[in-house]
Amino acid sequence: MRAAITFFTIVLFAISSAYAAERPNIVLIVADDHGLDAIGAYGNDVVQTPNLDRLAAEGVRFTNAHATVSSCSPSRSVLLTGKQNHENGMYGLQHWEHHFSSFDDIKSLPVMLADSGYRTGRVGKVHLAPDAVYKFDSPLSDGAANDMASVARSPVEMVELSEDFIAADGTFFLYFATDDPHRAFPFDTYPAPNSFGNRNEGYPGITHVEYRPEDVKVPAFLPDISAVREELAQYYSSVSRLDQGVGALRAVLEKHGKLENTIIIYLSDNGVAFPGAKTTLYEPGINLPLIIRDPKSRRAGGDVSDALVSWMDITPTILDYANASAEGETLRGVSLKKHIQKSGKMNRAAIFGSHSFHEIHMYYPVRMIHTGRYKLIHNLEPTLDFPMALDLEQSSTWRAFLDSGDDHYANRSKKEFFDRPEFELYDLVEDPDELNNLADDPGHREILNRMKNDLHKFMVDTNDPWLLALDR
Repeated sequence: MRAAITFFTIVLFAISSAYAAERPNIVLIVADDHGLDAIGAYGNDVVQTPNLDRLAAEGVRFTNAHATVSSCSPSRSVLLTGKQNHENGMYGLQHWEHHFSSFDDIKSLPVMLADSGYRTGRVGKVHLAPDAVYKFDSPLSDGAANDMASVARSPVEMVELSEDFIAADGTFFLYFATDDPHRAFPFDTYPAPNSFGNRNEGYPGITHVEYRPEDVKVPAFLPDISAVREELAQYYSSVSRLDQGVGALRAVLEKHGKLENTIIIYLSDNGVAFPGAKTTLYEPGINLPLIIRDPKSRRAGGDVSDALVSWMDITPTILDYANASAEGETLRGVSLKKHIQKSGKMNRAAIFGSHSFHEIHMYYPVRMIHTGRYKLIHNLEPTLDFPMALDLEQSSTWRAFLDSGDDHYANRSKKEFFDRPEFELYDLVEDPDELNNLADDPGHREILNRMKNDLHKFMVDTNDPWLLALDR
């Protein structure tokens, strides 16, 4: 009898080991403040991003992918929990002067993957709390934020710190989070442009790429002035440094024979750090790059998907690839795996957004519903002036705009920038720059009311604490 049990145990172990060997490694690359505006694969023919472009050519490039919030810590909490930030408790930035933190009973993606037998490692910027919730088996760096000495500014060194982890036996999940292309601290460099982490002495393994201000592409939401062009040139250099890190990471995966059994996901936590993008739920703040390379569904030239995607989908997608359980957890997103492998269609009516804070003094609660064509933004406290993040308020871009005396910041007046109505309804097909608010248009009343109802249901379903503000 004992021999039979032993034999049965050995068979189970063999089956389990074979099953584990079939599961892919997963690398989640999270950039910091990288918009759609500065990647070759997304149409910018000035910025040099050959490694990201190659990733897109071998995978799926999503054009309609969205963060749920345009703020670092809250967005990362959504990526690693599959829950809106108001549901997981990460209402704003983590670092000490703001001190936001997820609830202690949240079970995060790395914990769920570890429970299913994955090795979990992180390198670079973390910007989440508490550590017990966002627990990785192998912290490969200290995870500092806004620290110019942090390895998160040096992506090739990040790869070097990750190599032993990648090379080791056992299926792994690596969270690879750069501090590029975030603005450099201190933020106030006016009238000189912010460096975006670029430095005279350079970084190990990086060939610095210089850009001329006259060559950059100025997005529609930014004024075309010299200060903006100078800062975009610095931003592009930071993006090119990040891109070289992606290339180095790919090379290490290939060196150790792991590339063709590794899912690589590239995305950004929120939009570019310029006024009008970061900290807003307008498209420049939340419509972001998402590239997923699945080696088992590679097609020459890559695929492009216009499916409506949310950062709520990242945890369910990774768990699906890992065949890992989220038992006991309510995940709000959907897996993209079948869509990527072309064995299923995305039939989604809407995605949602939730912003409450950035820095501790920046209280401005907003909820959003996005159907692909229409977007409804509900500013829950419209009597407040829209607050400016420190890195944006002190930027040379904003300071030069104020000194110019111009009443319009690109296509939006200064009054519209700070004084926002309770409801903003935009037709993103007819009005991609979100300038014509249809909330008071009688011809869109039915659409407005339907989206209001769907947004309210979302708040109820996600136990949104800000429902109390609506009930006053």
